[in-house]
This record gives sequence, structure tokens and C-alpha cells, in this order.
Amino acid sequence: MKTLELRLFPMKPVLRSLLRPVVSPRVFQFVRFQWWYISSYCPRLVMSRLIRRTPQVREFGTAAAAKLANRLRSINTSAPTKMCRVMTKHGSDKGRMHDYTTVYSVLFADRRDQPLRIFELGLGTNNPDLPSSMGVFGMPGASLRGWRELFPHALVYGADVDRGILFQEHRIKTFYCDQVDGSSIRELWSHPDLEGGLDVIIDDGLHTFEANVSFLEGSIDHLRPGGIYVTEDIMWNCSERWYDRIEKIYSKQYPNYEFAFVVSSDPRNQANNLLVVRRCSG
Repeated sequence: MKTLELRLFPMKPVLRSLLRPVVSPRVFQFVRFQWWYISSYCPRLVMSRLIRRTPQVREFGTAAAAKLANRLRSINTSAPTKMCRVMTKHGSDKGRMHDYTTVYSVLFADRRDQPLRIFELGLGTNNPDLPSSMGVFGMPGASLRGWRELFPHALVYGADVDRGILFQEHRIKTFYCDQVDGSSIRELWSHPDLEGGLDVIIDDGLHTFEANVSFLEGSIDHLRPGGIYVTEDIMWNCSERWYDRIEKIYSKQYPNYEFAFVVSSDPRNQANNLLVVRRCSG
């Protein structure tokens, strides 16, 4: 399925070096999207009718966690979705380098028209001197704009350690947060705009076990009943540490939450794994 993508891939750095110095960021992103659509989206759309890839899922927590896990196991990560197109159009890598948009399309399928409150940590800094930088070609705020388009009645919030990329637009507001600093996390959630909890919280910030644990433990109580919390970009070699922590600590500390660890079926991307947490409604 990836044959066409692999053959076209060497052209990508050539195109970047030729276009980036002479076109605006908006034009560059348009050209990059069109290239992705032709070289990746369309071939996947065809091949997904023949090849089905499903993630490995391990569940923890309440008995209801099996229902969440089975829903995740039903996903065909080979099949691109509208969410893949929208996120990639805005410059996000959730449907371009990762399979997350296929997962989110199923998780949030019945909530598209609801007035959700969506929060994402990590705006996609393009400062190469900062950890987890998207590089100079990054598009800060890409995912937030994608969420806004996909959920027309939602309020979208975000946070980042890079103060230089914070912004405010229609239905989008962002804040400063250093996710390895507990006091900074508490200050984040003290903002009046974030009072009342969130329906979706996504950690796409600093991709280390310690940073992810820090933000989860400081933020999970702000998830509304029925809400979903996701930690993205978990390295495969960290999975056992997560299993151990969930079984020994979180399953006891958070008895009203369901935990599912999602492992991508693509062995070439070792950081394509997710922790999905759902707060039970009861």
C-alpha cells in the first residue's frame, strides 16, 4: 500500500527547498496538501478497500473499558477519512504522519454537532531550538484550526510552552503552559475560560514519559463525564512503563475512568501510539 508513497518521498525535500523561499506559507501549505492528497490519500483510499489494518488495543480500568477497547479495535487505520483531509489541509500531521485521524473519526463520530469544549496541548512550535519543534516548516495552531472546522459548534482551546506562537481567533483561544511544571499546569486550569471542564483533552506536547505523566495527572480531573483524554506520540519502548503505571496506580487512583493503550499496526513508526482515557458518565 505504501509503494507509491515510498517512490514519491524523495521528491518531498526537493519540493520544500524549491518552494519555501519563494512562496508564502499559505501557498506552500496548499501545495504540500495537494501533493499529499495525490501521493498518499488517494492511494490509501483505493488500497483500504483491499487491505484492512487494525490497531492492537490493551484495556485497563472498569469493566466498561472493554467496550471502549472493542470500538478502537474496529478501526481500519488504512482507510483515510474527512478528518484526515481537514487536519492535513491546515498543516497538522495527525493524518499525514500518523493514523490518529482515523481513530478520532470513530471516537467522535456521534459528537460532531455538539457544543464541545476541546483542548489540545502543543500548538506545533516552529522554533527549532525548542523540544518537540515541528521544524521551520511547522504550522503553529494547525490542529486547533482543524478541530474548529470539524466541530462547527465547539470552542477550541490550546496551550504551549512557546509564548511566541500563542494566538486568539474565532472560537480559538490559547494559553501558556509548561507541562513538566506542576504549578504551570495548575495556573493553566485556573483560567476562567477553562472552568467547567473539557469534553476532549489531547496531549500533543513534549513527547516524553515524564512530561506526559505530569500533564495527565495535573489535567485528568478537568475532563467532563463522558469526555475523552488522549496522549499522542507515545514511543513503543515506553509502552511497558505505561502498562505498569496504569495497572498499579491509575486503575486504583481513577476508578471512574477507562484506559486503553492503542498500538499502531505500522511498524515503521515507533511513535504512532496513543493512550486513550474515557471518564465514565456515572
